[in-house]
Amino acid sequence: MARPTPLSGFPEWLPAGRVVEQHVLDVLRRTFELHGFAGIETRAVEPLDQLLRKGETSKEVYVLRRLQEEAEADPGDRAGQLGLHFDLTVPFARYVLENAGQLQFPFKRHQIQKVWRGERPQDGRFREFVQADIDVVGQGDLPYHYEVELPLVIAEAFAAMAPIGMPPVRILVNNRRVVEGFALGLGLVDVEAVLRSIDKLDKFGPDAVVELLVADAGATPESARAMLELAALHGEDTGVVDAVRALAVEHGAVTELLETGLVELGALIGAAARRAPGVIVADLRIARGLDYYTGSVYETLLVGHEQLGSICSGGRYDALASDGTTTYPGVGLSVGVSRLVSRLLSAGLMQASRSVPSAVVVAVTSEETRADSDRVAAALRSRGIPVEVAPTAAKFGKQIRYADRRGVPFVWFPATPGHTGSDGAVVAATPDQVKDIRSGEQVAADAGTWQPPAQDLWPTVVPGPGSGAGSTAATT
Repeated sequence: MARPTPLSGFPEWLPAGRVVEQHVLDVLRRTFELHGFAGIETRAVEPLDQLLRKGETSKEVYVLRRLQEEAEADPGDRAGQLGLHFDLTVPFARYVLENAGQLQFPFKRHQIQKVWRGERPQDGRFREFVQADIDVVGQGDLPYHYEVELPLVIAEAFAAMAPIGMPPVRILVNNRRVVEGFALGLGLVDVEAVLRSIDKLDKFGPDAVVELLVADAGATPESARAMLELAALHGEDTGVVDAVRALAVEHGAVTELLETGLVELGALIGAAARRAPGVIVADLRIARGLDYYTGSVYETLLVGHEQLGSICSGGRYDALASDGTTTYPGVGLSVGVSRLVSRLLSAGLMQASRSVPSAVVVAVTSEETRADSDRVAAALRSRGIPVEVAPTAAKFGKQIRYADRRGVPFVWFPATPGHTGSDGAVVAATPDQVKDIRSGEQVAADAGTWQPPAQDLWPTVVPGPGSGAGSTAATT
C-alpha cells in the first residue's frame, strides 16, 4: 500500500499532543462542572433545512448522502436530507425543544464534541474540530446576569492553565443592542447588513467596510464613518459606556435600544473589572456574524497570538429555540479546542512529560520467566499504577533504553532466586528492584507497597520551550 496523503483540515495529534489536548479538555470540563453545568452530547447530524437557516456558516455544511442512493434522486430536494452539524448551538436548540418537559430551567449545560465545517483549511481553521460549549437557557426569559457570568467562567478556565504554559487571554465583549440601537439612530434600518459589515473589519479593513455599509446597508458615507467611530471604541472599565453615549449625542443616534444595551454592557464591564481585571475588555467592533445573537457577544484572543483569531466566542440569543408558544432564550460560549491546541503545540507553549501512560516498564529476565514479570505488572496495576512489560527479554541495558525512548521513568527488575553458577559458585538471590532511569538510583522494592512519586504516576502537561513559563506540572 502506498503511503497515504494527509487530508488537509482534519487534525490528528501524536500521542504527546493528545495528552495536551486531553488536559485542556479536562480543565474545561472540570471548570464548567464547578459552576454547575451538566454534560450532554447530541447526535452528529441534523435535518439539513434546520442547519441552513442559521447565518453565513450554513454555506459550509457537509451534506450526507449514501453511495447507494438512487441516481434519479433530485440533489436539490432537501426534504429528509441530513447534514453534519457545523456548531453545537443549533443542535442544542433542538435538544432543548425536544426535552423541555424533562429539563429544569434555567438549564446549564456543557457539551464537548466534534463538529464539521466545509471551509478552506488554514492556520487554526479545520474542517473537523473539537468544540467545548457552555450555555444557559431559560424558559420564557433569562436574567441578564448570566451574560456576565459566562465569560467569567471562561476566564477562570484559561487562568487555571496559565501555570503550565497557557498565554493570557483577552475576552472582547460588546452588546448587539448597542450597535443596533446606534445604527437605527443613524437611520440604518437594515441592521443585519450593518452587523455583517462591521464583523468584517478585521478581515477587510475600515475602507472596505465603509464601502460595504454604503452598498449593502444603505448607509451614507457620513453614517458609515459614524459606525466606524463606534467600532473604534474600547476600554476595560465603564468609561467606554460614557464614550458611546457621547458619540451617540454627537451624531444624533440616541435611542432607547442603545441605552438598554449600554446599561447591560456597563454591568458586564463593571463586574469583570472586579472579578477578572484586565481580562474582559469592551470592544465595540465585535458584532459576530451569526444572525441569532441579540445581546452580549464575545470573542477571545490569546495575547501574543492574536493573528490566530478568536479561540472562544459566543453571545446572547433570544429566539434560537421556540416551539411557537414558548421561547427559550439563552447565552453561550464555544471554545475552539482544536484551534487552541494547534497553537499550543506548534508554538511549543505546552508539552507532555511523556507520550505513553506507563510509569513503569517491568523487565523480562528470560522468556521462560515472563510470567514473573506479568505478576509484578498485575500487582502494580491493581493499585492504580500504569505499567507495561518489556516486549523482549533483551539485555537489561536495551530494556532500559526502550523505557527511556518512551519517556517511562522507572524500570522494574523482578526478583531472581539463588542458584549455583556453572563454575560452582553460589549466586545469592536478589529481591525485586526498581530503577529511576533519570537519576540512576536503584532500590529494593515490593510490588504490593511501592508507589512512584505523584508527579510521575501519570503523564503531566508542563510549559513548553516557547512559553517562557516555569516548570509547574499538571497531571492529566
